[in-house]
This record gives sequence, C-alpha cells and structure tokens, in this order.
Amino acid sequence: MTGIFIREARMEDDSRIGELLLDAFMSTYARKMPEIVYGEARKAELRDVAGKRRKATVLVCELEGQIVGTVAIFKPGALDSKAWIKNFADLRHLAVDPRLHGKGVAKPLLDRAEEIVKVEWKIDGICLHVRQGVGGVARLYEKRGFVRDPAGDIRNPEVLLEAYFLRFPPPEKGESQ
Repeated sequence: MTGIFIREARMEDDSRIGELLLDAFMSTYARKMPEIVYGEARKAELRDVAGKRRKATVLVCELEGQIVGTVAIFKPGALDSKAWIKNFADLRHLAVDPRLHGKGVAKPLLDRAEEIVKVEWKIDGICLHVRQGVGGVARLYEKRGFVRDPAGDIRNPEVLLEAYFLRFPPPEKGESQ
C-alpha cells in the first residue's frame, strides 16, 4: 500500500485513535464473535489514548492524511505492561480501520513497532495477547514469527487471552544494534 506514513501519536490524535480502536474492535467482534459485548469500562479503556500515551509509545498509520491504524508498545516494567518475559516489550491495541482490513495497513505499523523495540530500545523481544477464538489475528502474528506461549496466558472470568512472543535474534558479531 502506497502513501502510508507511520508516526508517534500526538495529543490532538487521541480522540480519533480512541474512536478507531472502538470501531475496529467492536466491528471485528460483531462479525466474528457476536456473543462478545463491550461494556462501558472496556469502551472507556479503548478511548483513553491520553492515558495510554503516558505509559506507552502509541503509533499511528496515516493514509492520505487520515489516521487508519494504531498500535501501542510498552517498555519492560511500564505501568500496565502485560509482558511476562524479562526484558520484553508488550504490544497492545493493534487496530486498523475496518474498511481497510486486509489491505496491508498492519504490516508497516508492526514493522515500526518491532524496529523501535529492537533497535531504539534494545529490548530482547515482544510479548502480546490475543483473545481466544480470534484465529485470524493469531495467524497475523504467527506469520511474523510470534510463537504461542501458554505460560503467559491471562485468564479472566470473561475471557482467555492467549500469549505470544517474538524473540529477536542477537546481533551478529561486530553488528551494533
């Protein structure tokens, strides 16, 4: 996809990102898992992009000047990080405008997130969680090299979040990270 620009989110983006997250998550689940209903607390969490930016790096994908995708990455030890492996970042809230699903918007977002974690932060890898039953999302990550790890699963009364991780290879001798 041409014309895509990835950048860090700014305060003036918060409202648009929050609505994108809500729209993407709710429309995806409405189609694939209609039994899932989001309560007001979950909707508020998705919309709280300012709070997320205080704890994590939030990236956006712009297409023709419009925000069409987002993802958040939390450093190891950050407040609300769900990473279970030492020195791993936590990747959360990947969302793409539902009209652009399958058009390649997630790839540059994930490429940039991985670059930040590996090159800029010099972190060993990335942890993430996928709601059980959302196989397409799990396959997206598996195609990028993420591996399923039940040791990191999060079991809530209403949902099982399945854990995945991507370990970066160590730099070659003489190669700086």
